[in-house]
Amino acid sequence: MAVALYGDSEQTLRLLERSIGVAIHARGNELQLEGEPERVALTRRVLEELYAQIEKGQAVRNADVRHVIRMLSDEPETQLSDVYDNILSRGSRKVIRAKNLSQRRYVDVIRKHDVAIAIGPAGTGKTYLAMAMAVAALHRKEVSRIVLTRPAVEAGERLGFLPGDLSEKVDPYMRPLYDALRDMMDMEKAQRLIERGTIEVAPLAFMRGRTLNDSFVILDEAQNTTGEQMKMFLTRLGDNSQAVITGDVTQIDLPGGTDSGLVEATRILKDVRGIGFQRFEARDVVRHPLVQSIIQAYERAGRGDQQGSERPSRAKGAKASKSSGASNSSDTAQGSKTSNPAKGPRGPRGPRGGRGEGESSGDGA
Repeated sequence: MAVALYGDSEQTLRLLERSIGVAIHARGNELQLEGEPERVALTRRVLEELYAQIEKGQAVRNADVRHVIRMLSDEPETQLSDVYDNILSRGSRKVIRAKNLSQRRYVDVIRKHDVAIAIGPAGTGKTYLAMAMAVAALHRKEVSRIVLTRPAVEAGERLGFLPGDLSEKVDPYMRPLYDALRDMMDMEKAQRLIERGTIEVAPLAFMRGRTLNDSFVILDEAQNTTGEQMKMFLTRLGDNSQAVITGDVTQIDLPGGTDSGLVEATRILKDVRGIGFQRFEARDVVRHPLVQSIIQAYERAGRGDQQGSERPSRAKGAKASKSSGASNSSDTAQGSKTSNPAKGPRGPRGPRGGRGEGESSGDGA
């Protein structure tokens, strides 16, 4: 057990030292912790939680260690059993669990709402967890089919211009959904369910005019829907159906001037009962640690570009205001009399961000 906890060449202990700022000395099954009392207490708690997971037969990877450190640092009262013991998809090829508090809240949002909308950067598990919940619902016979869809923006929804039959045209855009699905169940079983129509994977354009009853429906890459497409999708839901909508509002690929249906829906539907929202941040990324750093670097660059574009407008507005003030003074000196002195013209307004930009900054993604 000590070897499993310490990691190969004690890499888990070294990661704890670097991340929390303590010194750890291992002597057989005993550990000596040195450092500030608060940091030592956190390290002890992390080790206890990791040991509890190992006792249940779970392997501990570096990514798991980082997630546990972050969860216990942010919310010390968190019981990791509430996060990790929640098996999302029974009967799947592997055990699938939430990996952090944001993912756990996301699972709760899906369970408690007929429509769940998840917004955040790539790698936060938005689509993967939605797929796991859909497969679990199908296994429990809560629904009779799963419908997976996403907009084929790169083809402009005009798939007829691509070579091959319908399946060959659609597959490149649906591949991420297929990959997640086959990670959760045997490939042959997944193929049989697809052939029978129990699991349907199709571009968003093919949803028009349909009513989806007794279904778990997932709309992926929703930031690339138009407002009309989003409304069309939301009104497809029939009896005993639920939908999960996922997207990253910082990666909108729509033509210039086209508002994102996801951004619009977030604004319009925020107070509608039965619709739940979960927002993820860069720190919720569960892929390679570099992915989180890359996303944060792009966020900083984006904020710098935005501030740089605003400075000339502010300076220009100040100059115009000063000029108008001088003009008023000249009129008064010439004896111009009025009961309500005219105000000078306003300086030009700074650039107005579109709805997509406003939502992006508010999302923190």
